[in-house]
Amino acid sequence: MFELRPYQRASLDALYSYWDCGGGNPLVVLPTGAGKSLVIAKLVEEVMEQFDIRVAIVTHSKELIEQNFQELLRLWPSAPAGIYSASVGRRDSHAKILFCGIQSVWRKVDLIAPRQLVIVDEAHLIPRNSATMYGKFFERMRDITPDMRVCGLTATPYRLDSGRLDSGADAMFDKIVYEASVIDLIEGGYLSPLISKASAAQVDLSKVSVRGGEFLPASLEAASMAGDLVDRAVSELVAYGQGRKAWLAFCSGIGHANAVRDAIRARGVTAETVDGTMDKGQRESVIRRFRNGEIRCLTSVNVLSIGFNVPHVDLIALMRGTQSTGLYVQQVGRGFRRAHGKKNALILDFANVIRMHGPIDAVSVLPTGSSSGEEKATVSDVRAKECPECESLVALNASRCPHCDHEWPREEKPKHEAEADGTAGILTTERVPPQMIPVVDWELKRWTKAGAPDSIRVDYLAGLQRYPEWVCPEHGGYAGHKASEWWAAHGGAAPFPKTADEALERAGELTAPATISVRPDGKFFRIVGRTFDQRRAA
Repeated sequence: MFELRPYQRASLDALYSYWDCGGGNPLVVLPTGAGKSLVIAKLVEEVMEQFDIRVAIVTHSKELIEQNFQELLRLWPSAPAGIYSASVGRRDSHAKILFCGIQSVWRKVDLIAPRQLVIVDEAHLIPRNSATMYGKFFERMRDITPDMRVCGLTATPYRLDSGRLDSGADAMFDKIVYEASVIDLIEGGYLSPLISKASAAQVDLSKVSVRGGEFLPASLEAASMAGDLVDRAVSELVAYGQGRKAWLAFCSGIGHANAVRDAIRARGVTAETVDGTMDKGQRESVIRRFRNGEIRCLTSVNVLSIGFNVPHVDLIALMRGTQSTGLYVQQVGRGFRRAHGKKNALILDFANVIRMHGPIDAVSVLPTGSSSGEEKATVSDVRAKECPECESLVALNASRCPHCDHEWPREEKPKHEAEADGTAGILTTERVPPQMIPVVDWELKRWTKAGAPDSIRVDYLAGLQRYPEWVCPEHGGYAGHKASEWWAAHGGAAPFPKTADEALERAGELTAPATISVRPDGKFFRIVGRTFDQRRAA
């Protein structure tokens, strides 16, 4: 019996609500390790139970095709499912549920169509260019089934070349209908905590050439191997890696990856290199040995950042600079999965990647206009700050939160700016541990702001101190989903209230927490956890 986690259930409910209201092509954002394969499987099962339709699940790699297919069979052993992928060696074109490799089906649409629903895993890999494999695939599929729906799942809802996946006239997706919070999933025990350490050995990116918004590979590799940088970086890596089981090092080129591998071996640690030019069988053999613990470190070039599932990875070395926030998030995400005996994953940043993009739980792409009317992303666009009162992500330069009206003092710097020592944490919560405080009482009242939907201010009373929190059921999007999760966490029944009036009228359903965990955030405190006493179960 498979039981969805609360956020997984909430993501599917958000999808169905969007479609019930006439929505077309939604996007669901779940961090790496949050269980996208199970969400896809449950979505397919529930949709097929209600409707007589044909479904395709499309992605780019053999590993993801097989992983998603096997997840569906574990959930639904008798599912009418097949695979169409040359790399897997199967072409089950007539299966009602078809797991596809885009490379195999983009020219074979007539064999697999019609499909009323197409689900795309790793949806950030879809380019805006209609002349690509994905572009031609969807154009032909819509010719056959004009009312076809497309649902995307990804951990990174943006691309360096074209910004947010749900923005712009030619966007594939209409709206992000659900986005799970990294911090919520870590504090809920679903993802492994991350910690980071400052590295003395740093790649100098100041003279690295840039083209198309990303560092040129040859120039970046030269900078990564300048002088004795590899030797110094590996010395730090090996020192920090003592007591850690499985290391990944993301490198800037094959020469760099080999040099890092050799330097690690010279220090008595087993290491191998994997890159995109290797024979698939050879690469799979190396990865299998790494998964089995025969190899302690893998150095990687342009592989392992997507679809790589080894839960016990507990050290990640960022040894290549990148201006792509998506690549940064995907690489760091290899450490999110939980494993027996794993307390956290250590992120070592040798290329100023964390400092460039900000903490992993506060990255965002904020579109900017251009003369062509298209919305593009730049490095300065992909950083965000979190409101300390209502936890919404807002623009770095915002002086006022659009959700709860919190104002940042003029002199206050965004919390993920570099500290005086030049370091930046991998999580916004990394440095200061939370403080658990007993709750004496609480108060719920309407919060009104001109030009915005009403919300609810919740004050938790602890002695003479009040700790406020905003719940925003009318705001929709991220804030609306947070409100539903808050309601359920405090014992409220489904369906969740859609308005502040309804929530206040039903406040009797709720149970006040026995304690809250708070963390200092500038002049304020942020509530990051809560516990309930045994009276809640009575």
